[in-house]
Amino acid sequence: MTNKQAAIKIIKRLSRDGFQALLAGGCVRDMLLGRPASDYDVATSAQPGDVIKLFRRTLKVGAKFGVVIVLLEDKQVEVATFRTETGYADGRHPSVVKFANAAEDASRRDFTINGMFYDPLREKVIDYVDGRADLKKELVRTIGKPKERFSEDYLRMLRAVRFSTQLGFAIEPLTWSAICSNAKNITKISGERIAIELEAILVNPNRSAGTSMLAKSGLAEAIFSGFVGEQAEFAVSVLGQLRKKVDFALALASLFAGCPTEFARERCQILKLSRSQNKHIKFLLTNRGKLLDEKMSLAELKMFLAGPYFWDLYELQRAIQKVKADAKEGIAALSKLRKRIKALGDVELRPKPLLNGHDLIRLGAVPGPALGQLSEEMYIAQLEGELQTPQQAQGWVQKWLQKHRMTEK
Repeated sequence: MTNKQAAIKIIKRLSRDGFQALLAGGCVRDMLLGRPASDYDVATSAQPGDVIKLFRRTLKVGAKFGVVIVLLEDKQVEVATFRTETGYADGRHPSVVKFANAAEDASRRDFTINGMFYDPLREKVIDYVDGRADLKKELVRTIGKPKERFSEDYLRMLRAVRFSTQLGFAIEPLTWSAICSNAKNITKISGERIAIELEAILVNPNRSAGTSMLAKSGLAEAIFSGFVGEQAEFAVSVLGQLRKKVDFALALASLFAGCPTEFARERCQILKLSRSQNKHIKFLLTNRGKLLDEKMSLAELKMFLAGPYFWDLYELQRAIQKVKADAKEGIAALSKLRKRIKALGDVELRPKPLLNGHDLIRLGAVPGPALGQLSEEMYIAQLEGELQTPQQAQGWVQKWLQKHRMTEK
């Protein structure tokens, strides 16, 4: 059973019991655009108690707001009672929710293109907000007055940019003006919610246009204090040079490509990223420029290649070089690096050390910082191809120990 089939099965059951039930929101928009939809939500005149009685397996997580999750086989479908919402004191949560009819429910939604319903039983689009007209015009427009819609939930400003980015639509002038004048209020939204919308914008192939909107509207500066001017312009250009498919960490590193690493790390704290994402971003930004070093040792190259983020670093550096004035020189250096990597063939990048710590101590090394230094230098020599057998490594270690003892005296 697909998500769509599950939603239609729920609609049929609700209809049999005398309730109006319709597909709602983004799935209707995507259907009219001929795009695949990820979720199929149902809006209905049935109240939460009715839905819970009709379906054997439900999750009541949002029942007080009129939302019940219905479980059919392995699918979860959100079933929401037609409602109105008022009293958004915190710029996010409604303080008053009242059950209503379909037309009133449509009027509370964010954008006209998301405010349509579809009756799959009668194969009919139900449009109270002129959403089809804005689909044809390729416009993102709020339902009702933009400032009121955004004051209800300031995240809608980022959602407007996301829909514009993903669909390639323009943002209607009054809606855009309201975003610009309210951009500073985006900080009233949690970092996690901001991160979800930013990720959808930045991983999209149209990310450069989305980032330009974030910068011009003031949203980027509100989220990342001090991220303006040349830094923002450079980000737009770098993001435009990335390959189509990238993950959030590479996209964020590219966003801060023109900024100091510590600046970027501090600004990203608001997003509450995972430890692995923070590590990924730090690696990419800290190592900017290193792949352009044509004198990079074989050992350093192998260690870079063996790491999990090497090709993201290569992609970031390539994008940076594409927009720099000395682009040809940098691109040439990366091309040489690529040939050097290809020449390595299937060589083992991170082989097991020829000698372990116990072996080194047995040869006369003393536990402590010097042992760590010896181990590291021996491994580099191994990666460089200077040492290929344990016997060679033992001879090298003995010379190293003799040299360093003489130096200490």
